[in-house]
Amino acid sequence: MIELTKAEEQVMQYLWHIEKGFLKDIVEQYPEPRPAYTTVSTVVRVLVKKKAIGFNTYGKVNEYYPLIKKTDYSKKYMKNLVQNFFNNSQQQFASFFTKESDLSVSELEELKALIDQQITEKKK
Repeated sequence: MIELTKAEEQVMQYLWHIEKGFLKDIVEQYPEPRPAYTTVSTVVRVLVKKKAIGFNTYGKVNEYYPLIKKTDYSKKYMKNLVQNFFNNSQQQFASFFTKESDLSVSELEELKALIDQQITEKKK
């Protein structure tokens, strides 16, 4: 899996959201003040070279679409995060996440329910 810069990740987030679009569609996803059209165009060209996005050409314009699934990128990103910051321990990550994030009781209960569900499924 390729590594993306923050600027590249931002373009990918917008492209995953709209699924496919022209450069103007990607630029319009940014909040005001938007970056320059040429700046986004440069990032898009880099993502094409990295094979993170593909495109269809219609006349003189390209319609872009992601070649990487968001879930696949997220899994790899999280795996690297756990490996680099939590000694490859998912338990340390979960402990840090639950202690350091400002989760409400209901959010913690939802997490507990998800964990209980996974335990039940793994026991089968």
